[in-house]
Amino acid sequence: MKAAFLQAMNAERAARRACVLVTDLAQGVQRLVLSDGIAADPLHQELETALRMGKSGMVDHETGRYFITVQAPPLRIVVVGAVHVSQALASMAHLLGHRVIVVDPRTAFASKERFPDADLLAQWPDEALPVVGIDRYTAFVALTHDPKIDDPGLVAAMKSDCFYIGALGSRKTHAKRLERLGSAGFAAEHLARIHAPIGLDIGAVSPAEIALSIMAEITAAQRKKPERPAGS
Repeated sequence: MKAAFLQAMNAERAARRACVLVTDLAQGVQRLVLSDGIAADPLHQELETALRMGKSGMVDHETGRYFITVQAPPLRIVVVGAVHVSQALASMAHLLGHRVIVVDPRTAFASKERFPDADLLAQWPDEALPVVGIDRYTAFVALTHDPKIDDPGLVAAMKSDCFYIGALGSRKTHAKRLERLGSAGFAAEHLARIHAPIGLDIGAVSPAEIALSIMAEITAAQRKKPERPAGS
């Protein structure tokens, strides 16, 4: 590998941006494809799949045989609300190798005893989230049921390019949430990014089951190929 490629990959890693090193096995030639150049690359479909799955490997293409080396930022889950569901979600995410950041200004709830597997920020979301930085490798989850805490977090998430946004609450609760956020100036396409009621529909009842449904939905959003819009 060229020293310039290694230096560039280190810079992308520090900035939490993905990149892919493509090695032409017949020619012995390498090229580094940055995240904003993937769509224009001849192997764009293969690169997108490799990034989505987070796996390096061999690729056979009509233009030849290549080895794709994937470098993707580790997934982060930012949770607003240090509640029972969050406790179970933090443990599950930790087992999957994800970093969890729990944001809640209520210090009685946001304690290390309750969240040994998470980073805690006992702050209001509008204070904490600009410091955390929500990027395209971040999943955002709002779980407090309190608009004073959840809504500022959802506002920050919708202004970002995070790959998943979810919010706890019934359909009635979510309808009121959409009214508030719509009145704040968010268009329908922004509001449609919010998964609510949160989680896959598995009939979850307990906090652990709800956390399981949320983690499953986050994993699906991360790994599954996005559906093409109708008519495209």
